[in-house]
Amino acid sequence: MKSIKTKLKVNNKQKTLPAKHAGVARHTYNWGLATCIAEYKSTKKRPSAITLHKRLVAEVKSENPWYYEVSKCAPRASIKRFRKSIQKLFNYS
Repeated sequence: MKSIKTKLKVNNKQKTLPAKHAGVARHTYNWGLATCIAEYKSTKKRPSAITLHKRLVAEVKSENPWYYEVSKCAPRASIKRFRKSIQKLFNYS
């Protein structure tokens, strides 16, 4: 069996775009964690993923224009992963 190695030649824009996506996802995850901790301390309830996404759009995206430089799927997927990890941690739906 033969294998073929291919080296991609990417420019700076193509190198930075994945890093921007990862940065937005990381910021969203950390923001979601801080928001859930604050809300749980005050109300003893955890917000849903839909509620978190609505708050993210209303509060965070307007203050951080670099969110619009990446796909809308990056923060949305990050919130979903965050909620899934919280569900696994606390064994609730």
